[in-house]
Amino acid sequence: MAKILIIDDEPSILNVLHTLLQSNGHEPIPARGGEQAKEMIANDTYDLMISDIRMEPIDGMELLRFAKEEHPEMPVIMLTAFGSVETAVAAMKEGAYDYVTKPFKVDELVITIDRALEYSSVMTENKSLREQLSQSFKFDNMVAESPAMRRVCTMIERVAPTDSTVLIYGESGTGKELVAKSIHAFSARKHKKYLPINCAALPEPLLESELFGHVKGSFTGASNNKDGLFEVANGGTIFLDEIGSMPMSIQAKLLRVLQDHQIRRVGGTENIQVNVRVVAATNDRLEKLIEEGKFREDLYYRLSVIPLEVPPLRDRPEDVMPMVEFFLRKLMGDDQELPEIDSDTQMILEQYNWPGNVRELENALRHAITFMAENVITPAVLPARITRFNPGASGAMGGSGFPDPDMSGKSLKAFTRAKEVKYIKYILEQVGDDKEKAAQKLKVSLATLYRKLPEPSE
Repeated sequence: MAKILIIDDEPSILNVLHTLLQSNGHEPIPARGGEQAKEMIANDTYDLMISDIRMEPIDGMELLRFAKEEHPEMPVIMLTAFGSVETAVAAMKEGAYDYVTKPFKVDELVITIDRALEYSSVMTENKSLREQLSQSFKFDNMVAESPAMRRVCTMIERVAPTDSTVLIYGESGTGKELVAKSIHAFSARKHKKYLPINCAALPEPLLESELFGHVKGSFTGASNNKDGLFEVANGGTIFLDEIGSMPMSIQAKLLRVLQDHQIRRVGGTENIQVNVRVVAATNDRLEKLIEEGKFREDLYYRLSVIPLEVPPLRDRPEDVMPMVEFFLRKLMGDDQELPEIDSDTQMILEQYNWPGNVRELENALRHAITFMAENVITPAVLPARITRFNPGASGAMGGSGFPDPDMSGKSLKAFTRAKEVKYIKYILEQVGDDKEKAAQKLKVSLATLYRKLPEPSE
């Protein structure tokens, strides 16, 4: 039995909620408006709170903020009038678990309540994850040293326990599917199936059949009934990659799934109830596709309940070297010594603009360890397109295009050594010549720092 606080300024709604919760074996505690609810929240604890958004003088948004301050782990379901979805989305950004539109369907509300009550147990399981996240900023297989990626990890942590539809934006190769997998892995659906599909990889008839299934004889070659991915993933998560490439006819059917949680197989006449969370991803701006008449606006609003953007690698240089270490360990295994990366290579990796993002970095390291000698990665074993990259070619480094006229004509090794010495001296000054602190800031071992210390002549 769960102790559930219900808040509304309409007695009829309170009575309906009270009866519904009681019939499902819960203990409903009614509050007539926000003022009474505030006092009750301050003086007691509840397993769940259900509140209307539009109330006076204290509305649901103010009450939500107060509840999250008093009881951060308590899940909150917001009730909102149809057509006020934007307000409900704002409430979720403030920490609400989910929202249900009025007039609500009883079955939909019961399912949402049941899932919300699982929220606390999910959050308890994720507590150790949050502690790890705050210390090392690694979420599942994502490296997140940069502030931008820390924000992505925080968003995943917030939205994963909910059932909200998530739309992931990001350039090709940024790791959108990894984000989708993490959302599933840390949700209450994690023990059910996660099924990805690339909407751009299949022609329209095959994509429709893959998603919704078909009945025997519905088209040439349909010799048997076939379950679609929405049926197979029932209770789990389906990831729709490159959603912007989905044909308009299938978009209409997807909209029906999101609205009514029902599918109809190709050639079939019966509606089939499904319970699947949808996570979609795109490297296109759907707003532009809507203007061009290539994407349904109503589907866009259904998909983008929670928009999440994965930044390109060029905008988070702090992640490059930690990611290099992660991929080297992944590619070489736990039982092998990681190769050394010389200073020339590190400079190149940090300054390259990575148009292919994380996927390009992993492939570059795969290339490097294939051709390296003596377990050392040098510029010679990197793909040629990376070593040819010149960040000063656009003239950003002065009229000559070279960052330091005094170094013109010098070897790459001499140039990088000069820059390395300058940076080491700067860090040593910052820490009062404390070698241990300097090594920590530089993220190298103390032995490596001593080996790289400037000579008297430098």
